[in-house]
Amino acid sequence: MKDLTKGHEGKMIFYFAVPMILGNFFQIFNTLVDSVIVGNYLGKSALAAIGSAFPVIYALISLVIGISAGISIVISQYYGAKDLIKVKRAIDTAFIFLFGASAFIGIIGIIFAPNIFSYLRLSQEAMNDAIIYIRIYLSGVVFMACFNGVMGILRGLGDSKTPLYFLIITSISNIVLELIMIVWLKMGIEGAAFATIGAQVIGFTISIIYLNRTHALIKLKFFKMVFDREIFKLSLKIGLPSGLQQIFVALGMVALIRIVNKFGTDAMAAYTIAGRIDSFASLPAMNFSMALASFVGQNIGAGSFDRVKRGLRYTILMSGAVAIIVSIAIGIFADPLMRLFTTDANVIEIGSHYLWVVCTFYLIFTLMFMYTGVLRGAGDTIIPMFITLFSLWIIRIPLAVFLSERFGIVGVWWAIPIAWALGMIASFIYYRTGKWKSKRVIKSTTINTDPDYL
Repeated sequence: MKDLTKGHEGKMIFYFAVPMILGNFFQIFNTLVDSVIVGNYLGKSALAAIGSAFPVIYALISLVIGISAGISIVISQYYGAKDLIKVKRAIDTAFIFLFGASAFIGIIGIIFAPNIFSYLRLSQEAMNDAIIYIRIYLSGVVFMACFNGVMGILRGLGDSKTPLYFLIITSISNIVLELIMIVWLKMGIEGAAFATIGAQVIGFTISIIYLNRTHALIKLKFFKMVFDREIFKLSLKIGLPSGLQQIFVALGMVALIRIVNKFGTDAMAAYTIAGRIDSFASLPAMNFSMALASFVGQNIGAGSFDRVKRGLRYTILMSGAVAIIVSIAIGIFADPLMRLFTTDANVIEIGSHYLWVVCTFYLIFTLMFMYTGVLRGAGDTIIPMFITLFSLWIIRIPLAVFLSERFGIVGVWWAIPIAWALGMIASFIYYRTGKWKSKRVIKSTTINTDPDYL
């Protein structure tokens, strides 16, 4: 655990963000290898199936992700205020919620999977694979949700190195399991799903064993957990808008897939591959934003608003420089990167166009994430929710429909960065109002460190 309320702001955020970037590098690298294996051994139809399944999975668990993020912010601010009893109770509350909510959502997704993919206009050749994949995946969604809960809690407490080690383990496990199940055992799309779930089970099991042996504060005693209603209400106040925001994002991805699917399996396969590469490229921005949110949470809990502003300035400089380098690299190597996943010329061409369009705007995307990182860390999540609603559903989706009818699939690609730009402008304007300063969750810095409770 690390106290982010002391020391040079830029260095603290940098050293906190680097393990997060490396950890998510392994996660995204894992998804890229997953796409390479599926694309080369199972074909573009399987790629389209998995590409359609992921946004649906994200949509189903997005509310859970948002509320658990709210709990993480509460944990961060309690830790900044040195109220360790409340930290422990918030951790217990987080796990009880994650287990129950993810189990319920998994059951709903398994039952209604065919209806969902029919709505998405998925081609028949890809639909059967998508239904099989998502049903197997959701059967183990509890492990995925709780494992990500562990990651969020540790980051809220200022520990970004331990999640890195866990993510490395799960990424390597997933790749090995996929090679065994797809290449060796010839299990097809089922093998891809079982490999993902198996890796999450391994990661969650190892993380729980490690935490129970090394961290007195976050030791998980499953039969002694306490669900704190007041902390959960506080978490809902922050997390519900974040959860709704995640739902808007997820449904926006689903709506975009519905539009892309009109252009056929090649377009969906290209979007799946290019989207994985795009996720890899946008990784630094998202991780700097998460690091900044944890930094802001602790410092607002300690009442250090000047450190928050300096932290934002340093984070923009660091993440902006990375965004420019990544934009240049993706622009140059878009075509060779697509060729790693498929030999289909049409798929490569469509995906390369996507990358050339979006890579030009990575700096805009990065700035948007930095400002929302400050707002999330402060506990101000309602306005960002409305900004997301505006940029996705008032701008991106209608614009994608309009432009695709006139310019084809390339029109869909242009709608994405235009929405980023407007979202960034709105986030910057709201940040400049300073209203986020009044959204501090922890109003008192009473120190509560009773060791008997821990």
